[in-house]
Amino acid sequence: MRFLPDAEQAAFGRTLDRMLTAAGTPAAVRAWARGDHGPGLALWARLAEAGVFALAAPEEYGGVGPLPVELAVACLELGRHAVPGPVAETVAVTALLTRLAGTGDTAPAREWLPRVCSGAARVTLTLPEESPYAVDADVCDAVFTVTKAPRPAGPDTLALRLAPGTGPVQPSLDRARPLARPEGARPALASGRAVRAAVAHAVDWAAFAVAAQALGVGLALLERTVAYTKQRTQFGVAVGSFQAVKHRLADTLVGLEFARPLVHGAAVALASGGPGATAEVAAAKAAACDAAYAAARTALQLHGAIGYTAECDLSLWLGKARALRSAWGTPTACRARALGLSFR
Repeated sequence: MRFLPDAEQAAFGRTLDRMLTAAGTPAAVRAWARGDHGPGLALWARLAEAGVFALAAPEEYGGVGPLPVELAVACLELGRHAVPGPVAETVAVTALLTRLAGTGDTAPAREWLPRVCSGAARVTLTLPEESPYAVDADVCDAVFTVTKAPRPAGPDTLALRLAPGTGPVQPSLDRARPLARPEGARPALASGRAVRAAVAHAVDWAAFAVAAQALGVGLALLERTVAYTKQRTQFGVAVGSFQAVKHRLADTLVGLEFARPLVHGAAVALASGGPGATAEVAAAKAAACDAAYAAARTALQLHGAIGYTAECDLSLWLGKARALRSAWGTPTACRARALGLSFR
């Protein structure tokens, strides 16, 4: 059984790879971290033209999907090139509004999804437990926030709102991923059981996007480390020829290749819409993020002293591997979810 993207999906990935390589993404990431969003926004506009943000939305709201397999291909390339911006959060908002629209509350989806798919609007999302901070709120047109509805609605009733503002920006492990707490509250766009079901759906899609990104980050770190060990010499030979280095790189490759089919499997599970999708996504995120984190540790060690410097482009992927590991579900929470256990 071949468990791989088909020819058209693979071609889509190669197209994104060429586009992001030509765009000089590391420079855009560094500018984004400094607060200069111009190069990054130009990059987002090109991704929107390529249809990346339309993959999670249905056609009636300006999308082309939902197509989780194609989304996995796209997010993997975004991770490989360390693209800045609220990637998983955009996917989460799209999934949440789409699910709400399926219950009859179509107004938020009709207002926001066509603009998100076209790249005309940038959005982010906070949840009380899974993601309490707004990622890249300073560059987004809307900060969606889910809060517990006041009584007498009930203690477990959730409400979806737009936050009118956010607090001071706080640093993240990934310097190109600033965080902020939403402040204030506007009238609820929706509330009730439908919001709770939509939130669970959005969490699955966000964790899935993070898993695919993390896999791409890990692959980029491995590629860069292999190339460096071929160039760096010690005792007159390339360090990549040392047995210990070969074993470390092989272990990293094995971890990433074991995570890859889990990510693909999660995409298929989301596409089928079966009840096991949550567990599949959680397993994929735990495996991919752990593999990316292991790749970051290997890259840091084998690059030697330059791996610790912010001036080295490697730092862009190192920070992202660490940040994605806890985004939209810690490894412990994801393992518990994969096993069908509750975690608090």
